[in-house]
Formats: sequence, structure tokens, C-alpha cells
Amino acid sequence: MKVSERRAIPRRTLFLTALGLGSAPMGGLYSPTSHAEAQAATEAAWAQGIRYFDTAPYYGYTRSERRLGALLCDRERDSYVISTKAGRLMVPDDGVSNEENGWFRPLPFRPTYDYTYDAILKSFEDSQQRLGVIKIDILYIHDIGRYTHGDRHGHYWHQLTAGGGFRALLELRRSGRVTAIGLGVNEAEVVHDAMQEADLDVVMLAGRYTLLEQMSLPLLEKCVRAGTGIVIAGPFNSGILVGNNKFDYEDAPPDVVQRVQALKAVCDDFDVPLPAAALHFPMAHPAVVSCVTGARNAQQLQTNVAWFESAIPAELWTALRKLGLVDEAAPLPGEGD
Repeated sequence: MKVSERRAIPRRTLFLTALGLGSAPMGGLYSPTSHAEAQAATEAAWAQGIRYFDTAPYYGYTRSERRLGALLCDRERDSYVISTKAGRLMVPDDGVSNEENGWFRPLPFRPTYDYTYDAILKSFEDSQQRLGVIKIDILYIHDIGRYTHGDRHGHYWHQLTAGGGFRALLELRRSGRVTAIGLGVNEAEVVHDAMQEADLDVVMLAGRYTLLEQMSLPLLEKCVRAGTGIVIAGPFNSGILVGNNKFDYEDAPPDVVQRVQALKAVCDDFDVPLPAAALHFPMAHPAVVSCVTGARNAQQLQTNVAWFESAIPAELWTALRKLGLVDEAAPLPGEGD
């Protein structure tokens, strides 16, 4: 695979590069990132042919959108695809500390959940300002679902449905201010529900279809039938597949650690880096149009590209399936070529 390969969102005239750059790190996720590091990562991504860039108001409490907009503003607008998200309004607050919710040195804007009609439109307009663009290619509803909201899910789901959040999305697409609409979430169940409410073009699914976890296979099959594209986010499951022992943003439980060790043992037998296998695996599913990874600096970006473009023997995938380490129904790279 080449990172610059283009795949189409099935029902829209919109092509994403196979690898996209996620900009949570430039917002200061887990550790501070300087503007120079963010610039170097973005320029390295561009030099490698990456033309899909993802961000969100929440990342760094608006820092990521501001940085990404500044870093792309001198590029021809039709030469890249940009996605951002809505669902939180960023409210000025001088009480924001130097470390909050995993963000280091966030800007003084407090995230406030709001999925109503007016809030989705305001979030979109605020993102236009921060990114410095009129048209946003993809707008995702961010972090709706029980994974994020727990007992408050029903309240926020009502905002999105009866409160007009989905209606705002559809109007933005109809007017041409966005090309494609969807969800950016960490769970499959809420995507099933959302597909009953709105005609989604694309879903960014974080951590739920990876080398480590394939419980979302029924959702991906549903997306193939509906013509809804899948963008894979969190392909390393918060980092445990690159060795940081984090799973779903927390310390990994023993059963997950054991499974990762088993995956790594097979990869070692074939002299394949585990992160390379993690990037290759989800791309084999026909629903998947892109995979988004973060990079804090140019070196991390170049490492991700090297993993993505490496050659992996077909025997590795056969061995993983034979050992029950990937779902029997999951498409494997190279099958059907």
C-alpha cells in the first residue's frame, strides 16, 4: 500500500488518501507539542503524499484547529481534504488549567456538550473561523454515545434527534457547506442507531476495528451495504499496539496485554513490526476508505508511513487467523487480489 493511494467515500465525490494525519497530538494530547513540531509533522505528511487531515474543536481546547488551519492556509484549498467535528461548544474560561482531560497546555476554552440544532451550526461556524476555510469537507458528530456519556446518553441523543442536531448536519450538506457528514465515535452501537436517523456518508470509528479488536464487523458489513465509508482511527488502540500499554486511553487490563503479546509473538516470527500489521489489517475491509494516525513530529510521521508501506507476507495473516487471534470473518490483506 501507498499512503497517497486515494479511496472514495462511496456516495460522495470525495477521495481520501489511504493514510490521514490526525491532529490530536498537535493539540497537546498526553504531552505538549510545540508549533515547530506540529509544522514539521504536517510538512512531512504533505511531502509523503498525505492529503487528508482530521481535527476537532476539543483537541487542545481549540489549539489543534487553530494550528492545522494556519499550517494549511497557504495550500490550494482543493488540494486537500479536511474533517472536523461538532458536539462540544468551546466556551471562554480563564479557569482552564495547564493539564485537563489528557491535554497539556490547552487553550482557555471550556468544552461544553451540546448537540442541538443551533449548537451544531455554531460549532461549524466557529470551526470555519479557526481553520480559515469556508467549506469543511467532512463534519463528524463527535463522541455521541454511552461510551462517552454513560447515563446522560439519552439526554444528548434527544438533542441530536428531537433537538435538531441531525437536521443541522443534513442542512449543512444540502447547502454544500460540507460535502460529507457522519459520526466520530469510539463505539459501534451508536452508529447503528444513528444510521436509522440520518443518511450518513462516513463514520470515523476509533479503536473498534483493529488488529486487536473486531467486534464491530457487523457494523462494517452494514456500512458496505449502505454505502457508508469507514475511516479507521485509533488503529493502535490508544497505543498498546505500539508498546505504551494504553488501551482505550487507560492502562491496559491483563487480558488485553496477554492478547497483544500473542499478536506480537506471531509478528516476530515473521520479522514484521506489530504496528505495521496493525496499520495493514483494517485497510483490507471493503468498508474502509482511510486510516488516520497521529504524529507528534516528523520522525513519528515518517515511521508511520514506513510501517504503512512495508511489505507483509500473506502467511502472517493466515497464522493469525489459524491461532484465533483475528476474527474468522475478517477480510485479510491480500485476499481476493
